[in-house]
Amino acid sequence: MFERSRKGERALLLQPRWVGETSVDGLDEFGELARSAGATVVGSLNARIEKPNPKFFVGSGKADELKTQRQALDADLILVNHALSPVQERNLEKHTECRVVDRTGLILDIFAQRARSHEGKLQVELAQLKHMSTRLVRGWTHLERQRGGAIGLRGPGETQLELDRRLLAGRVKQLSQRLEKVEVQRTQARRARQRNALPVVSLVGYTNAGKSTLFNAMTGAGVYVADQLFATLDPTLRRIEGLASGPLLLADTVGFIRDLPHDLIAAFKSTLAETRDADLLLHVVDAADPEHDQRIEEVQRVLEEIGAQDVPQILVFNKIDKVISASVAAGDDKEGGQERAPRLESIDGGRTARVWVSAVTGAGLDLLREALTRALQRDRVHGWLQLPGSAGRLRARLIAAGFVSGERAAEQGWEVQIDAPRALIEPLFGLPGGDGDWLRAQLSESALWAA
Repeated sequence: MFERSRKGERALLLQPRWVGETSVDGLDEFGELARSAGATVVGSLNARIEKPNPKFFVGSGKADELKTQRQALDADLILVNHALSPVQERNLEKHTECRVVDRTGLILDIFAQRARSHEGKLQVELAQLKHMSTRLVRGWTHLERQRGGAIGLRGPGETQLELDRRLLAGRVKQLSQRLEKVEVQRTQARRARQRNALPVVSLVGYTNAGKSTLFNAMTGAGVYVADQLFATLDPTLRRIEGLASGPLLLADTVGFIRDLPHDLIAAFKSTLAETRDADLLLHVVDAADPEHDQRIEEVQRVLEEIGAQDVPQILVFNKIDKVISASVAAGDDKEGGQERAPRLESIDGGRTARVWVSAVTGAGLDLLREALTRALQRDRVHGWLQLPGSAGRLRARLIAAGFVSGERAAEQGWEVQIDAPRALIEPLFGLPGGDGDWLRAQLSESALWAA
């Protein structure tokens, strides 16, 4: 059995090309993933695949070519832009005499480097251990000793590979229990925000679309920003004031990517719940990316997987400054100027908005705030409601639910300031004794959209 090299990060990329596939997208992004993990890409190899080979994933001839190119380039790491079975990964390693990491392992490695919070580290470790448990095979020499910080081998700890399946299962159980406690705490925090009647707006989007830059531009938070995939993982929340719809909490969350590992999605379920339970999503899109339509579809697929597909969205096309620069360099800066200018569009009968902005220059951010105000006013009850003296029980229910942010005396009864998502108010419409019917009538008849 060969000895796995731990001397460096010289990576050879293997890019599958399926028969009948016309798109060439994939290799550039995979190269960015490799560089984000700290690898130096020394070469790439395309592999035409009609049906995955059970032994190598690629054909035996391509496996031989991969071995030859790996030796010629002196690469000590082969990265495969597809998920491999444990058997395929093991056979490729033995055949090429080189460490092999598939797409899932590479993404997990990047997450292991970027997690900063206690919760984030637990989430990444859980996903890595589940991935690792399928690859614990007797005879691998690297299982007998501690491992260093190489791509695909970075992980939960320096001695994790000394553990057998039984110990791994115990660790997975322990981590799952810890994350359950963290999830309870996060759920309690979300309920507290709901009781405080603060709407939550969550930033989502394909990785490297500029979410953290936009977050900083809107909040001045100073969140870490880098031109790399998955620059930040841990969610950050900041309060925003000054909107006509009232204050809100803006959440910056992990970016999405195609073929995001399912174990990673499962491990990050409490973090992603900030997206699922948000009142509104700001779906940030890299307007300068020629594949941005495909990126939007990938994000929508992940949103559906985590149960957030029905949360209202605003599409934010970011980086228009790059679009303008590219147009000027191409000599067509006089053409299609409107397509590159900051603007706000309403679609779907006004239910969805598209905003073109530059988080770097600040262009269009005022339009984004306008779109936020419109969306929150539409989906949120925000204003003063007159309650007669006979509505004491309804008043008590509204206060207990945390929907009343202010109150003042009236000649007959009370005037209460309601500030809550309409979706949380609507269940009260079923109150017995006519209170629910009365509340529904008041909300439909009165103009509750101005504070």
